[in-house]
Amino acid sequence: MELLILPTIRMHIKMKKILFAVLVLLSSKSLFAQEAEDVGWVARFGAAGGFTPTVVFPNVNPINTQILKNLHIENLSNNGMLVLGGSGYAYIMLIDNLRIGGMGLGGTQSSNGVVEGLNAEVKYSYGLGGFTAEYTLPFINKIAVSLGAIIGVGSSSVEVFENADNFEWTTAWSAFSPAISWIDRSKSRKFSNTFFTVTPTLNIDIPIDRFIALRVGGGYIFSTNNEWKVDNDKTLRSVPSDLKSNSFFIQTGIYFGLFAF
Repeated sequence: MELLILPTIRMHIKMKKILFAVLVLLSSKSLFAQEAEDVGWVARFGAAGGFTPTVVFPNVNPINTQILKNLHIENLSNNGMLVLGGSGYAYIMLIDNLRIGGMGLGGTQSSNGVVEGLNAEVKYSYGLGGFTAEYTLPFINKIAVSLGAIIGVGSSSVEVFENADNFEWTTAWSAFSPAISWIDRSKSRKFSNTFFTVTPTLNIDIPIDRFIALRVGGGYIFSTNNEWKVDNDKTLRSVPSDLKSNSFFIQTGIYFGLFAF
């Protein structure tokens, strides 16, 4: 009889231990969920990267003034231009809700036409790339609202062309011969500005699920240098004071990664 009772007692003790462990696990899970709900995921975590179509609004009025005066083709749009790019970030975990990353974007708009039998075209290009730092507001639930900045380098350039269609290798080179008058040559110019920037940003990330999120945001690009170069890095003087690379921008995007908002 004792041989039958002993295993029964041991089994009873083992079942109590298992039941106690399950209760502790359930209690811990319930407590963690309650804390997460109460504090709104104060310590955000995750990492993501994605595609970010952006609209920038540089002032191209000084360029359009010269287009009207010299080329007589349509103006460049002053209502914003689409630039494409990408960005990514990761929460560093050493400082709650702080995420760091990088981004880059670039695009071109153009105007062209035929002037007195010659093809005329003006291209305006804009680009920016740099390091990003953002702080996600901890008291907002379900989505991530982040204040931050881009620290990096940007550039804007204007390319002007006027030429015919009948290019050949030798004649293209002979255009640089002193025997050819300037008026007979195909003409081109490139004006460029490179600048450093600290760009304040505001971004809102809306998760679709744990692995996909949509972004909408914006900011203002402050350019620190208004010095322009022409062609092979020659200094361009008497540049209009309002031809700057400063620009407000609106950003959208789709991100893939791990999100805990």
